[in-house]
Amino acid sequence: MQYITVGKENSRDINLHYEDHGTGKPIVLIHGWPLNGGSWEKQESFLLDAGYRVISYDRRGFGESSKPTTGYDYDTFTDDLNTLINTLDLQDVSLIGFSMGTGEVTRYLGKYDSDRVEKAALLAPIPPYLLKTSDNPQGVDKSVFNGIMNAIKADRPAFLTQFFHDFYNLDVFEGKLVSKQAYQYNWNVATRASPTGTYECVKAWLTDFREDVKNINVPTLVLQGTADRILPIDSTGRRLPEAIKNCKYIEVENAPHCLIWTHADQINNELLEFLS
Repeated sequence: MQYITVGKENSRDINLHYEDHGTGKPIVLIHGWPLNGGSWEKQESFLLDAGYRVISYDRRGFGESSKPTTGYDYDTFTDDLNTLINTLDLQDVSLIGFSMGTGEVTRYLGKYDSDRVEKAALLAPIPPYLLKTSDNPQGVDKSVFNGIMNAIKADRPAFLTQFFHDFYNLDVFEGKLVSKQAYQYNWNVATRASPTGTYECVKAWLTDFREDVKNINVPTLVLQGTADRILPIDSTGRRLPEAIKNCKYIEVENAPHCLIWTHADQINNELLEFLS
């Protein structure tokens, strides 16, 4: 397995597991919570066939990466991404994030210069600011996130069962666009993630990306399903076109949060058109 060291916790290195395949212009795929880089399988094979170099990695705490008890904030996640980009010496890279992974893309473009980045894509995005406040009335009430954290702490596997139901809108799409086996596979992946990381990431969702979004200066694709039950589209995707200077915004009618699986053909074609 391939690993990059991004830090240290006590006596042990913190390592990120990554995959690096293909040739051509590089693409980095950044996964959603609480999965791993393997959740991009429908996009990875498609982009490889289209002639791209495709790199995916497991966020700290998830998949085959180290599972420390610290560093579950977007500044650290973005530093991890920066280490990956620099270590692999990626140039003219396209950063594609799904769900929580859109936070790394946005913070990277807000925190670091974009000399190495050619394009960005935010799929089912978490920016610009998910938390409802007096100056952000479109956000989601803090009680929702408190409820999620309490449910994770009380019974993480039980919480994940309901979470993935809404991740795919199973009541609508099971047996049509997603199988019970795919649902179970992702539940299995999620239960093997760090319990600490799974819990602490919820706090990171409340990061304010409004200044980062303003600083994005590369062509950016935003894609979101209108039936997203995880990240409400009115709080997230629909706010981005007026905030990002060079933004192509597409709504996928009736698609759930995990549109990279249920609507993979449409998503892949939109990505390819945008990238090329």
